[in-house]
Amino acid sequence: MTKIRIRVLMLTHNRPGYSELALSRLVETLPDDARVTVWDNGSTGEMISILKKFERHPRIERIVYNRTNEKLRVPTNWFWQSIGEAEYVSKVDDDGMMPDNWTQILEQAHRDIPQAGVLGTWRFPDEDFAPELAKKKIQQFGDHQLLRNCWVEGSGYLMKRQVIEKIGLIRDRESFTTYCVRAAAAGFINGWYFPFLYQEHMDDPRAPHTEMKTEADFRRLQPLSASTFKVDSIDDWTNKLRQIAKSLQSCSYDPDDYLGRKVWVKQKMCRLLRKPYSPKA
Repeated sequence: MTKIRIRVLMLTHNRPGYSELALSRLVETLPDDARVTVWDNGSTGEMISILKKFERHPRIERIVYNRTNEKLRVPTNWFWQSIGEAEYVSKVDDDGMMPDNWTQILEQAHRDIPQAGVLGTWRFPDEDFAPELAKKKIQQFGDHQLLRNCWVEGSGYLMKRQVIEKIGLIRDRESFTTYCVRAAAAGFINGWYFPFLYQEHMDDPRAPHTEMKTEADFRRLQPLSASTFKVDSIDDWTNKLRQIAKSLQSCSYDPDDYLGRKVWVKQKMCRLLRKPYSPKA
């Protein structure tokens, strides 16, 4: 029997077109010793039909048809508590197309960098790379380079199980971003593998497989993060993604810049002044 070393969670919710592409690509890119658990957050209709087609795929370990939308924390913590002896865990969103050999490359980096905690694939196109910003954060670790950061996106990462063993599960009202910052504060090295492993983000209007071609498409497919940022057009959403990419390449990777009472006060002041809190590297 094959020992399962990598277990991947995919969360889905009523996005049949994206989900079929993302899940098909995910199982294509996984090695023999990796398995996927799909947790569906209360989808109906066509989405269920799509998932049924994958039930017998050899890389699919199980599909959970949850009746309600539990979002991120509940299914992620449940999954982390059921990974058995797997050495690594991952999550891939239903709008992400994974690159070739991503688990092999990230796993080798993990093995060669004992302090590595959460290593990610990059979700922005080449046009968003800003060498003049990123050079301050790109670090060499033996044969590997990382764009170091306290956190990575919550899709397309590979995380050592030791992170969970050391800092526990995602806390109430905690985001994956903050979880990664806690991991960095505990001594783990996080960041994106460099040169980047590009995970196509289909919610980016510039992505090859995006369904977001018109303003009507944007309203129909509007990502949760677009609503959070109060973005209401394709152009504004594209510009916001560019800003996020720029910020990630320039922000501090010192966890002390994100945790603690003093930081909370600074963040509150920035909100009052309607300014982003973004300490620089």
